[in-house]
Amino acid sequence: MSRRTAPALRFGPGPVTRTVIWVIFGLFFLIPLFSMVEFTLRTAKPGVYNIDRWVLVFSGETNRYDRIYQGLGNSLVLAVVTVAIVLLVLLPTMILVELRIPKLRRALELVCLLPIVIPAIVLVVGLAPTYAAVTQLFGSGTWTLAFAYGILVLPYAYRAIQSNIAAIDVVTLSEAGRSLGAGWLSVLLRILVPNLRRGILAASVLSVAVVLGEFTIASLLSRVNLQTALLLVSQSDPFVAVIFALLALVFAFLLLFVVDRLVTAGRRRPAKG
Repeated sequence: MSRRTAPALRFGPGPVTRTVIWVIFGLFFLIPLFSMVEFTLRTAKPGVYNIDRWVLVFSGETNRYDRIYQGLGNSLVLAVVTVAIVLLVLLPTMILVELRIPKLRRALELVCLLPIVIPAIVLVVGLAPTYAAVTQLFGSGTWTLAFAYGILVLPYAYRAIQSNIAAIDVVTLSEAGRSLGAGWLSVLLRILVPNLRRGILAASVLSVAVVLGEFTIASLLSRVNLQTALLLVSQSDPFVAVIFALLALVFAFLLLFVVDRLVTAGRRRPAKG
């Protein structure tokens, strides 16, 4: 008698359920965006729309929106400095712990995840006295907020990099490089960093997104970034504030798309060789 193989059990939602889930999530994100666009196109007459405000924003008349452009410039500088802190401080620390002090892995994880469970207002209470010393050493420039943002983005950057570290054998790769005569700096830059590119890119994008959307710390420490500038402008011209908020969202989405393309290209390149 021939044995019939039992059909493989499949767990998870079916194609119809997945489609419904995607539609629900798509509406959840797209409806607010369409509402923001509709709000920026309104005129004094109900039901009449135009793009005059959008044309004015892109017309080059920056004198009307100096505060927003100042806040945007400050936020971009903060994003660059914050990403540099993540790559120059957090990444080497994680690799060092993974290679030399694995017993501290849990402690490092706890420290990096703490900012996500501490409210921003509590962080500011602790950071305010610290920034009195920071101001004396580095001045009162808005870029100094990057020290606080470096702490704020720790949970997101740590998870992104750690998931990539767990996917590769960092110890074996480093030992192989050392056995071939490479120094530790060469092992880090030429062996480990290329293999951790996906996690590094994800951590960088998440850090930029957090910095562009942060308001509480900048407001309570009296610094001007994109979000505090949008709040001030919204009091006199809410339409323009919403336009710049939409542009910031589009920039974040484009950044995510570019990173996804880079990661996909990095995965396909070895296969072609």
